[in-house]
Amino acid sequence: MLLRSLILVCLLAQPALAQQTLSADAFDAYTRGKTLFYGFDGEAYGVERYLDDRRVVWSFLDGRCRDGIWYEDGGQICFVYEDRPDPQCWTFQQTSRGLIARFENNPDATELYEAEDVGEDMLCYGPDVGV
Repeated sequence: MLLRSLILVCLLAQPALAQQTLSADAFDAYTRGKTLFYGFDGEAYGVERYLDDRRVVWSFLDGRCRDGIWYEDGGQICFVYEDRPDPQCWTFQQTSRGLIARFENNPDATELYEAEDVGEDMLCYGPDVGV
């Protein structure tokens, strides 16, 4: 009976464990050296390249790339970019299909998911190309 109870507790705890928010160390280990594409509501949303020292490069897939950094603040991963100094804070969860990112300043507004193949490349054009 005790063994059955322990098994039941472990099975019930699994969904909660799978939904844990990534710590800064876990987020860094998962993302560093990668370029991840994100989707929103079935559409390509953007792409981010994760570099050493918590540096990032973000693009909305429009050829304009923004350099930034990320840091942990109160369990959230916050990003600051060269053109936007106010922090954009998210929580990240790792699932069997990749990351899920929830925007914490308004959690009902945006939930991004790691997209496997969006048919796009991360292109970064120089400043004012064609102007």
